[in-house]
This record gives sequence, C-alpha cells and structure tokens, in this order.
Amino acid sequence: MLTLVSLGLFACISSAAPPPGADVTPAVVPTPEKDQEVAVLAGGCFWCLEADMDKLMGVVSTTSGFAGGPEEHPTYEQVAHGDTGHTEAVYVVYDPQIVTYLQVLDWYWHHIDPTDAGGQFCDRGKQYRTAIFPQNDGQLAAAKASLQTVTDSAVLSGAVVTEIVGGQTFWPAEKYHQDYSQTNAMHYQRYRTGCGRDDKVAKVWAKMLRQPQPLPH
Repeated sequence: MLTLVSLGLFACISSAAPPPGADVTPAVVPTPEKDQEVAVLAGGCFWCLEADMDKLMGVVSTTSGFAGGPEEHPTYEQVAHGDTGHTEAVYVVYDPQIVTYLQVLDWYWHHIDPTDAGGQFCDRGKQYRTAIFPQNDGQLAAAKASLQTVTDSAVLSGAVVTEIVGGQTFWPAEKYHQDYSQTNAMHYQRYRTGCGRDDKVAKVWAKMLRQPQPLPH
C-alpha cells in the first residue's frame, strides 16, 4: 500500500505532463489597477504558495507561473525538468492600502523554508528554489531589509538562502495550474499532505513566539 508520503511524491512527479484534456494555454497575467501593486515570489510548488498567498487579506489575485531564468515562454514540463533556469513563482496582485509589501513578504517568509538551498520540502531542484523578484527599486530595498530582519531574528536553524533578484520577467503557467487548490482539491490536498509542507514549515518557524495572522477584516 502506498503511504501518504509516496502518494504525494508521485503526484508531484507525475504532474510534469499535463493530464488528458487539460487546458495548456498559458494563463493571462492580470494587469493591476492603478491603486494596486504586484509582488512576485517563489516558494516551491506554486500550487501551494498560490493557495497560501490567497489567504492574506489585501491580496486581490494570484497567478502561478515561472521566473528567474532566461527561457522565454517556458512550459511547466520544461521548468519541471530543471533545464530552463526558472523557478516556480506566483504573481501576487495586492492592495497596498490594506497590506504593505513588507507585510506580504512577512506572510511569504512564514509559509516557506528559507534555509533550504535544494528546493522546498519534497520538491527538489533549482526549479523549486525560493526567491523574491522585486518589481522596482523600492521593492528591492524593502526585500533586502525584510531578509535582514529574518536573518537578525535568529529563529531559524540555518542561513537564509532565498534569492532576491530584480529585473526578471514573470511567465504565466498553463491555465490548468491556476487556482489548483480549488479546481483539483483532492489531488492538491493529497500532494500537500504527502509532501509534508505544513508540518515542515511549522518546525522551521517553531522558535517564533508570534505566528503571522491574516489581517482583520
């Protein structure tokens, strides 16, 4: 009998090829309204990070995709094989009147393992590395300050290896990957549980006296 862990790993590995009938058309990246801003973040499996970021008050929309590599218009299958230089990433549109960029980053940190240089949890390889992709000089400065705050907090058992890389293009993944936690809830939950993401995140941040909470409505 397959264990939950092996089921989760199988789900992750086998998902590189699109399932029959899946819409492999690239998603359309939403254009933020004039009073909205964008954060691009990488934290392992984009299905999981997208679902996590959706829970933050002030987030308007999320789009799963790729960033950090030179390949233009990469496909999920190409990125999953680790040859493009890209990592799975999430394009987050948020309302800065409700949540600041620093608060977005604080939420992000506490949903990843920033000390893992080899990927995230059961997903291994540079295509699952953690990274922050600032969209302007202000975000670049804020990201560096946020990383320094995490480092100085001394709550992690290892050095922070999350990259901060500006000037990167975000490429959307295929439509069947979008809102995956909702459109493929059973497969998603089996994968997330099998990968042990939530348990491992809790252990990574176990020294924190205060866990970040969603902003009040």
